[in-house]
Amino acid sequence: MTVNITSISTSSNGVWQGDNPLDFAFPLLIVQTTLILALSRFLAFLLKPLRQPKVIAEIIGGILLGPSALGRNQNYLHRIFPSWSTPILESVASIGLLFFLFLVGLELDLSSIRRSGRRALSIATAGITLPFVCGVGVAFVLRKSVDGADKAGYGTFLVFMGVALSITAFPVLARILAELKLLTTQVGETAMAAAAFNDVAAWILLALAVALAGDGEGGEHKSPLISLWVLLCGAAFVIFMMVVIKPAMSWVARRSPDNHSVDEAYICLTLAGVMVSGFMTDLIGIHSIFGAFVFGLTIPKGGGFAERLIERIEDFVTGLLLPLYFASSGLKTNVAKIRGLEAWGLLVLVITTACAGKIVGTFVVAMMCMIPARESLTLGVLMNTKGLVELIVLNIGKEKKVLNDEMFAILVLMALFTTFMTTPIVMTIYKPVRTHRRLRDFSNVDSSKYDLRILACVHGPGNVPSLISLIEATRSAKKSQLKLYVMRLVELTERSSSIIMVQRARKNGFPFINRFRRGQSQDRVEVAFEAYGQLGRASVRPTTAISSLSTMHEDICHVAEEKRATMVILPFHKQWKGEGYESMENMGNGWRGVNQRVLKNSPCSVAVLVDRGFGSGPQQTLGPTSTVIKRICILFFGGPDDREALELGARMAEHPAVKVTVIRFVEKDGSDSKDIILRPSPEKSNEQSYSFSTAAMDRRRRRVITSVSDVVNFMVKQIQELDEIATAEFKSRWGGLVEYAEKVASNVVEGVLAIGKSGDYDLLVVGKGRFPSAMVAELAERRAEHAELGPIGDILASSGQGIVSSVLVIQQHDIAHAEEVPVSKVVNSEDATSNGHDGPSKRREVTNDFV
Repeated sequence: MTVNITSISTSSNGVWQGDNPLDFAFPLLIVQTTLILALSRFLAFLLKPLRQPKVIAEIIGGILLGPSALGRNQNYLHRIFPSWSTPILESVASIGLLFFLFLVGLELDLSSIRRSGRRALSIATAGITLPFVCGVGVAFVLRKSVDGADKAGYGTFLVFMGVALSITAFPVLARILAELKLLTTQVGETAMAAAAFNDVAAWILLALAVALAGDGEGGEHKSPLISLWVLLCGAAFVIFMMVVIKPAMSWVARRSPDNHSVDEAYICLTLAGVMVSGFMTDLIGIHSIFGAFVFGLTIPKGGGFAERLIERIEDFVTGLLLPLYFASSGLKTNVAKIRGLEAWGLLVLVITTACAGKIVGTFVVAMMCMIPARESLTLGVLMNTKGLVELIVLNIGKEKKVLNDEMFAILVLMALFTTFMTTPIVMTIYKPVRTHRRLRDFSNVDSSKYDLRILACVHGPGNVPSLISLIEATRSAKKSQLKLYVMRLVELTERSSSIIMVQRARKNGFPFINRFRRGQSQDRVEVAFEAYGQLGRASVRPTTAISSLSTMHEDICHVAEEKRATMVILPFHKQWKGEGYESMENMGNGWRGVNQRVLKNSPCSVAVLVDRGFGSGPQQTLGPTSTVIKRICILFFGGPDDREALELGARMAEHPAVKVTVIRFVEKDGSDSKDIILRPSPEKSNEQSYSFSTAAMDRRRRRVITSVSDVVNFMVKQIQELDEIATAEFKSRWGGLVEYAEKVASNVVEGVLAIGKSGDYDLLVVGKGRFPSAMVAELAERRAEHAELGPIGDILASSGQGIVSSVLVIQQHDIAHAEEVPVSKVVNSEDATSNGHDGPSKRREVTNDFV
C-alpha cells in the first residue's frame, strides 16, 4: 500500500472513533520501540552466559524483526515496520546516537592516550594500517563481484571499506574487558590504550570518507575542491572547539564543585551544545555525530560536572534510544540479499580478511614490542572487536549510497561475527597463571626477605576503623614490610558510566580505577588508609573495584594473584551499626554470595571479619608507638584452618599493643572413643548445612572396599600430629608473649558462647574447620545461619546469642581442600581399634566416608 508521508498524522483519535493507532506515527513508534527493547533484552539475557556485549543482542534483534526473519511475512512488515515509519524511527534513534557519541568523547581522555607510550601507539598503528590496506584490496574484488557496488565513487568506496575493516570498537572492547576481568592486566591496559588511538584515527578517516562521499553516487566526478573545503572546514571546527569551547567548558566545570548540584542552566547549555555541534558538522558536510564527539572531548574529565552529565543523560540514551539505532541496522539487514555460493564466499572472504588483518598486524607488532606470544595473540583478537562504531560507519555508508543492500548485509554479518568471537577465543587462549599463598608458607622462610601482602576489601567507611585495627595488629615488629592493598567494592550496574569510570588512567595497576569522586564517603575511605600508611610501617595502595556482584569475586581473586597476596580479608555481609551488639545491618545476599565465591576460588588464605566495633574505641592510636592494648583470643580446635589462625596469632603476638591468648579445646581423658563418620549429603542445602573438605588427608592409609562402590576412610591421625607440632612450636616461640590454656569442654557450643559473651576479648580468631576435629564434627548437622563461616564461626557470628566480641574466621588456602560438600553425621558404635586405631584412650577420630 502506497502511503503519502505528508498525510501521516502524529496521533490517533482512538479505536472508539474508528482509528487504528498503527496508522499514526507516534503510537506506531511506541509499539516499535517496545518490541525492539523487549526482544533485545530477552536476547541479551540468553547471551549473558557467553558474556556477549548488549550490542550483539540489539543487532540480532533487529535482524530477527526485519526482512531476514519475521519480515518475510509481508502483512507483519507493512503493519509494524512500514516504509513510511523508517525516517521517524531513524530520526529518534539518531538523537540517541548523537548523545551517545558525546558520551564516547566524554570518556575518551586524550591525556591518557598521550601517556600510553609508544607500545600502544605502535600496536594501534599496525592495527589500523594492515586492515585498511586489506580492506582496500577486498574492495577491488567486491566492486567486480557484487551487483551495484560500482555505482559509488571508486575512492569513496575504497575508503569506506578500509575504515569498515580497520575499526576497533572502543566502548564495546571496554565492556568485554570488564566482563573478562582483563582491565588490570598488561593485555587489557595495552588493548584499551591502542583502541583509544584507533578510535581517534577511525573518526578522522570517517570524516574523510563522508567528505569524499557526498551523496555517494557520482562522487568520483565531484570537484576535488569540495572535499578539500570540507576537510579544511572540519579542521577549523576542531581547532575552534579546542581553543575556544574547551576553556569555556572548563570554566563551567569549575563552577560545578564535586559535592554540589550542578546548575540546571549549565546542563541545558551543554545539551544544546551537543545539538549545535552536530548541526555545524552536518552543515560543513561531515556527519553530525562527529561534532557531538568533538564536543565531548572538550568536557573536563575529572570532577562532578562530567559525572552529573552522565547521570542525567546516559540511562535514557543507552537504555532506550541507542538500542533503536542498532536494531534499525538489523532491520535494514536482509540476509536474503546474500544469494548463491559466490555471495556467501564473499562473506567468508570479508570476515577472513578483517580477522587476518587485525590479528596478524597486531600480533607481529606486539611480538616486536617484546610481548609474549600468547598475550600478543590475545591483543590481536581483542583489537578485532567491532560493534558500535562499525555499525555507525556502515549506516552512514548505506545512507550515502556507498553500500548497497547486499554489501551492507555482508558487512553487518562480518561485524557480528568478529565481535561475537572475541570473548570465547580470549577465554580460551588467555589464562593467567595462578599462584597460591598462605601464612603458613610465609612462616617457613626468612620473613625479613619477603613482604607480607594483604588484600583488604571494604564496602564503605563503616568498615575502615575495624579493618585498620586488624591490619595494625598483624603488623609484625620484624624487618619484613607489610604491603596493604585496599579494594573498595562497588556494584557494577548496566550503566555505561561504570565503564567510563573503568577507563581512567590506572596508576596502580588495579582493576576498575574510579577517578570520579562519588561523594565524601569515598574520600574518607582513601584518606583514612593513606593516613594509616603514613603513620604505620606499611605500604598502602587503595583502589576501587567496580563489578557486578555475580563476578566480583573474579576481581578480588585476580588482584590477589597479581599482587601475590598472602591473605584476603573480607567484610562480613552484616555490619555492626554501633547501637549494641545485636544491631546488625544486612547488606544483602548478593554480598554474602561474593564472600562465598571468594572463599571457594581464592588463590590464597581468606579471612572474613565479623565486626562488632573492633577498633572503634575513641582512645585508639595507630603506628609503632601505639599503647592501646587489643585483646585477641585464638580458639584452637585443630585442623589446617585452625593452624592458619594460630599462625596469624603468632604475628599478632609480636605487636607491643596486642595481647594474644590461645585457648585450645580438648576432650576429657578416657572419653568414649566412638568414631564420628561424616557422609556426603549433596541433597542438603549449602546455605543451611556446613560443608567439609572431601580431601584425603592420609592417602597412604586409604582402604579401598570393592563392593557396589569404593568407600574411602580418611583418618585424622596425621592432622592431630600436625596440630601437636604446631601448638608445641607456638608455645616454644611465643610462650613469653602469649597466654596459652587448654579448655576441657563437654559442650562445645556453650564453651564458645561463654567466651564470646564474656567481653574479655576484642577479637576472637577461629578457623573455618573444613577438615574438622571430633568436637567440631559433632556440630556437622547443626542448622547453620552462616554456613560459609564453618560451625564455630557461625556460632560466634549468629545474631541473638549475646556475643560482644568481633570475630575473624580464617580459611587456609590448600588446593586439596578446595572441594567441599554438605555431610550427614553418623556415630560408629564399634570399637576404634576396628578402624586401625591404637586404643580406646586415644582422642576420637573423624572419618569422611565417601561412597
